[in-house]
Amino acid sequence: MFVIKENSDGLTFKIFVQPRSSSNMIVGLYNDAIKIKIKAAPVDGAANSMCINFLAKLLKTPKSSINIISGQNSRTKKILIKYKDNNLLKKNKELIENLIRSILNKKIA
Repeated sequence: MFVIKENSDGLTFKIFVQPRSSSNMIVGLYNDAIKIKIKAAPVDGAANSMCINFLAKLLKTPKSSINIISGQNSRTKKILIKYKDNNLLKKNKELIENLIRSILNKKIA
């Protein structure tokens, strides 16, 4: 089951990346992670960079707010979306959860 966790820095969740795809897209769930296809090859951080750009655009969040906190050299990565303002964190957690879930429902259905 996909989970978004709240901590003192922001929101965390897992993604599973399939590099060298024909397009960037969310394709559903893989275990407890969002499965994302990325065009870039996993060379010199290109796939990680593309993941951050893709998620930033998708979640309407600045790229500087999104970090890969574990799994830089793995297909399974843990993502942190940072918020400086705790009130903003609480407000946006539900927004991001709903956005991700609606995207997943569209891709899975």
